[in-house]
Amino acid sequence: MSAEEPQPGKPTDPHDSAFLRACRREPVPHTPVWFMRQAGRSLPEYRKVRQGIGMLDSCMRPDLVTEITLQPVRRHGVDAAIYFSDIVVPLKAIGVDLDIKPGVGPVVEQPVRTRADLERLRPLEPDDVAYVTEAVRLLGRELGDTPLIGFAGAPFTLASYLVEGGPSRNHERTKALMYGDPELWAALLDRLAVITATFLKVQIEAGASAVQLFDSWAGALSETDYRHSVMPASAKVFQAVAHYGVPRIHFGVGTGELLGAMAEAGADVVGADWRVPLDEAARRIGPGKAVQGNLDPAVLFAPRQAVEVQAQRVLEAARGLEGHIFNLGHGVLPDTDPDALTRLVEYVHEKTAG
Repeated sequence: MSAEEPQPGKPTDPHDSAFLRACRREPVPHTPVWFMRQAGRSLPEYRKVRQGIGMLDSCMRPDLVTEITLQPVRRHGVDAAIYFSDIVVPLKAIGVDLDIKPGVGPVVEQPVRTRADLERLRPLEPDDVAYVTEAVRLLGRELGDTPLIGFAGAPFTLASYLVEGGPSRNHERTKALMYGDPELWAALLDRLAVITATFLKVQIEAGASAVQLFDSWAGALSETDYRHSVMPASAKVFQAVAHYGVPRIHFGVGTGELLGAMAEAGADVVGADWRVPLDEAARRIGPGKAVQGNLDPAVLFAPRQAVEVQAQRVLEAARGLEGHIFNLGHGVLPDTDPDALTRLVEYVHEKTAG
């Protein structure tokens, strides 16, 4: 059964898929491909179904989540689907007053900067995100042999949004709290680790075949600060879902200097952005981990031949690695030509088959 021809009602068994085999560092029929933000603004069908519906509202509608998650699988023939959601969904679910503003991102009405603010962050209960359970189960019936990746935001990145009140270039308030009140900082990250772990557990128990922890802003940290002030919380998340046996992926942007530490946090797969060649990224990550990445998303705006040259460079750098999942070094850019993504999937599959 192909990903393009799902059979609703058929039991899902993606265990031997190329994606999950690569995660486990087993031989693969071809290098698997998926893209971060593959279900998003680059697809006209996505823009059509999202028209007039706010981002957070769309994340809470299982029918819409299912359709959007399936769109890139149908169009591009990628080897894995990633659950359509947003990293702030679990925060919204526990009552944090926030919204995702177009062109800005998540904006928090009352930032978390004191002990009293911290107490507003209650634990996440599975019933708070019942729509996630429903959507993942729907996707399990639709995807057939194609694995579904669940995901969540890492504690540091969630903390940055909460402390800053929104996206930040320099993370000055975040770092001021981290340095100035390390006890409150540790308590905040620990609480977010518990919330994040619950959010991943919900997705796994509903049928997700793998999970990815996005630490989008971790690249703003030194390795020393990451190890001391952030890594324990990320490790707690990975440990909390270890017993499920599903592959755990760790990814951050601008984290070339942190790759070794991120690997030590407990993931089975570590993603690298485009700033570090994949063979060097693998060296920093160390043995025993699969590697994901890492074509520069901007390359997709170049002519087809140039895209293929750059994709081949990634494949060459990945030659001999224990496990490689082809991906971009960050998310698909909104103005990307969807056909360029489809051609890239075909190119990687053809070049690595056999």
